[in-house]
Amino acid sequence: MPQQITTSVRALVEEAERNIETLAADAAIDLHGDAGVVLVDIRDIRELQRDGRVPGAFHCPRGMLEFWVDPESPYHKPVFAQDKRFVFFCAGGLRSALAADTAHRMGLKPVAHVKGGFGAWKAAGGPVEAPEPKPSR
Repeated sequence: MPQQITTSVRALVEEAERNIETLAADAAIDLHGDAGVVLVDIRDIRELQRDGRVPGAFHCPRGMLEFWVDPESPYHKPVFAQDKRFVFFCAGGLRSALAADTAHRMGLKPVAHVKGGFGAWKAAGGPVEAPEPKPSR
């Protein structure tokens, strides 16, 4: 019998966006360099290596988020214990909505995510560090 998926990813993202703040890329760019803000890049390391990074953003792979946020976890990262605003982004703005909502439900506040993610950031002229060139063999 095939699986009966009852909730779409689109519905999950829409629900998450009702619970958290969603920032346009230009608003997120305005926050770049603000000492009271942590930009959290949840893309996979391969995406960073391929597409580049936002300078100064903290990289937290989506699969480790809950473990890095939780101070009781052996994997906790102190960056998440800071009294700052956390702005999550991914490649296109879907995973980051889910990540920000999860972090918010865990108690991390305030949180937001970037609508359109890294793609929107780049399109809006946000600073980007180019990926490291791969060594030739």
